[in-house]
Amino acid sequence: MIRRLMRIVWVSSRYRLDTLVPLERLPWWLRALFLLSPLRLIAIGPRPRGERLRLALESLGPIYIKFGQVLSTRRDLLPPDIADELKRLQDQVPPFPGDQAKALVEEELDMSLEQAFAHFAETPLASASIAQVHAATLHSGEDVVVKIIRPGIEGVMRQDMALLYRIAGLLALVPEARRLRPVEVVRDYESTLFDELDLTKEAANTSQLRRNFQRSPLLYVPATYWDLTRHRVMVQERIHGVPVADTATLHAQGTDLKKLAERGVEIFFTQVFRDNFFHADMHPGNIFVSREAPDDPQYIAIDCGIVGSLTREDQDYLARNLLAFFHQDYYEVAALHIESGWVGEDTRANEFAAAVRTVCEPILEKPLKDISFGQVLLGLFQTARRFNMEVQPQLVLLQKTLLNIEGLGRQLYPDLDLWATAKPFLEQWMRERAGARGFWESLKRQAPELSRQLPELPVLAHQALTRAEHDHHQQRRQSEAITRLQHGLSRQVRRQRRLRLGVLLMAGALAWQPLFEWASDQPWPILAAAGLGALLLIWN
Repeated sequence: MIRRLMRIVWVSSRYRLDTLVPLERLPWWLRALFLLSPLRLIAIGPRPRGERLRLALESLGPIYIKFGQVLSTRRDLLPPDIADELKRLQDQVPPFPGDQAKALVEEELDMSLEQAFAHFAETPLASASIAQVHAATLHSGEDVVVKIIRPGIEGVMRQDMALLYRIAGLLALVPEARRLRPVEVVRDYESTLFDELDLTKEAANTSQLRRNFQRSPLLYVPATYWDLTRHRVMVQERIHGVPVADTATLHAQGTDLKKLAERGVEIFFTQVFRDNFFHADMHPGNIFVSREAPDDPQYIAIDCGIVGSLTREDQDYLARNLLAFFHQDYYEVAALHIESGWVGEDTRANEFAAAVRTVCEPILEKPLKDISFGQVLLGLFQTARRFNMEVQPQLVLLQKTLLNIEGLGRQLYPDLDLWATAKPFLEQWMRERAGARGFWESLKRQAPELSRQLPELPVLAHQALTRAEHDHHQQRRQSEAITRLQHGLSRQVRRQRRLRLGVLLMAGALAWQPLFEWASDQPWPILAAAGLGALLLIWN
């Protein structure tokens, strides 16, 4: 842990990451630490700030590279020079040697490369944070790609996650940060990140997404060769699309970018609400555009290592919230937040609605190019702090994916109105969910279970009635027993009082003469106190 922390400090100093933020914005002690640190002596020579940030993230490993990948899609939040450099993290991470890749493939497949492939390219096609991809040809003639997990990557990732847990634990001690539930967010991120290390899971996710969009004009997902897929190796159909970030080529081939951008939004909402299974790593390095039919463009999705799904309650909640935003019904938004438990039950709905209106009003009735979702999120966090709103870890992947969709839409068609594109889809989904069709679909889903339980209903009803009658008799017997016990305790108390009175009378009879002589010599207040004490003794 300490060694990994020192590594982060060393990399930050070597690449002079302190220069990315004006020193006057840092606390005085942090400014002093940077200025006086002897590690500044190991800093690399003059290089552009974007390159230094990219090299630092590459040096720190996959978790930090993925952070840079997410940032690369947010050109509205970053200067162009930094965004251009971070874009290289999507598929231009330095590769590991080809001989290591070949040895790992043979070890995983338990066969030689010559047995598995007619041809295997030692130079990788692309290299990312966790794996790299090599071109190959099967003996049957199909062109494929071979995805291989980086050697030794799991140990580095576990060190980074341990450090993130330590930082999250410290943040949880701060009241302002506690509502963000940092430990739960890190735990959720850990599960999704380590799922990427098992390529059989990615292959299963790919097959599911391919099945969901079978024969769809919106999205194509390449086929998986299961007989050549293992824990650290996956073989997949090779695609020949245009990278979605290559807007120059898309323009040159006459791609309808407006339709392409709108279809990206439709794909996202279809995955989330129709299929409840969405690709949660939709940065430009994983998205391509088919070269066929540029006037009717189709997306191609790869790298399904991170996927997400929601409960039916989450789906309903999100859809109702988004529609309330579209209709500018901020009171409904506030009521839904209170109903879901995101804010306390004692929150005043009208006050919360006014705060949400202030933050979200700029979103509506504007093209995407005029909206800064970074500013909107900042405003929502400020609102959350005021009303003690808690982050919901189950929605973190969805929020990240929506940010990727926004960044992608900005690159393709800056005038795209994300909300106007999504509103008809959500309204149709809600009608189908709440109407007769939704009821019929729900009935069909539950029909097998109902048909199994239907013959058992008479027996279950008889058992329930018998159990209820038995519980009623048992309750009556318990009530009678408690009543008898109470009567017995009352009789015992009365018996003890009579016993104390008898003992007192006997003692008085035996000591009457001395007591009378003593009383005749005492003043009346002492006699009154003695009499009161005798009465209390008798009745207690």
